Amino acid sequence: MSRIVRFHQLGGPEVLIFDEMELGAPRAGEVRIRVRTLGLNRAECMFRRGVYPEAAVLPAKLGYEAAGEVEAVGEGVTGLAPGDIVSTIPAFSMNQHGVYGEIAVVPAYAVVQHPSTLSLEEAASIWMQYLTAYGAIVEYGKLAAGDAVIITAASSSVGIAAIQIANSLGAIPIAATRTAAKREALLALGAAHVIVTDEQDLAAEVIRITRGRGAQIAFDPVAGPGFEALAAALQEEGILIPYGILSTDPTPYPLESAILKNLTIHAFTLPFLTRDLDRLEIAKAFVLNGIAAGHFKPIIARTFPFEQIVEAHRYMESNQQIGKIVVTL
Repeated sequence: MSRIVRFHQLGGPEVLIFDEMELGAPRAGEVRIRVRTLGLNRAECMFRRGVYPEAAVLPAKLGYEAAGEVEAVGEGVTGLAPGDIVSTIPAFSMNQHGVYGEIAVVPAYAVVQHPSTLSLEEAASIWMQYLTAYGAIVEYGKLAAGDAVIITAASSSVGIAAIQIANSLGAIPIAATRTAAKREALLALGAAHVIVTDEQDLAAEVIRITRGRGAQIAFDPVAGPGFEALAAALQEEGILIPYGILSTDPTPYPLESAILKNLTIHAFTLPFLTRDLDRLEIAKAFVLNGIAAGHFKPIIARTFPFEQIVEAHRYMESNQQIGKIVVTL
């Protein structure tokens, strides 16, 4: 028997409980992992609250990213063996393979031997953030040297990954944050410019920074009323890439800017990469090469022990963090 975290009803962090379960041996195509660290994601909070695109089947498991040691492999699994140090890619349904637990059983295609240069905390912190940012601004957006990219929620792990990816390509990352509290931290993390949206006009600032041209891409998990300002900040034939709906307010369609500038609005979700194994391999190589070259380095905001998983979720929903929240076992 091992402890795993589940929720038997939808709601806030307090619905998370520890259950004792026997997960058994991995089936064909699966890997059983002794979990040492967990990387938390906003998607897991949304899944728990019942506002995620996939509805939770109660009682539900939770968790996309973990790192630890392989305990066993199922029939047909190659390239992985007991004792390997690995991390998991969010390429599965949490209704089937949640990783919040002492043991996790996941599909082999979602398991990667992580680079020896990373700690276990960092190993549980790379795949959601770098694959999301890569898929949106590189695969979709074709970001290139000299292009400006607006990154909202820039202090999130995905936002920081987008800053690092933009810099690695010679692009210009423009970070957007609501208050000035995170301004200096974002500059230190590599943002070329920081716009404080509670104090500054985002569109006007982007136009000023880009000398009247506008940004090539806006990369946004918030949506809501700010969508129109992002569209106004883009150049002709720019791309607005929403990858979340954190705002609780309606999201207007920026028709005037879209028509005047011939904009593309191209929503992104991670399954675009993870359901296509050939595309996923290219994305994995991009991330691993960036780590090896020193361009990408996950930022750990805070760590919590496994027993404080509820407190870790509360901290995530407080929006205080800069970077990734990690749980250790």
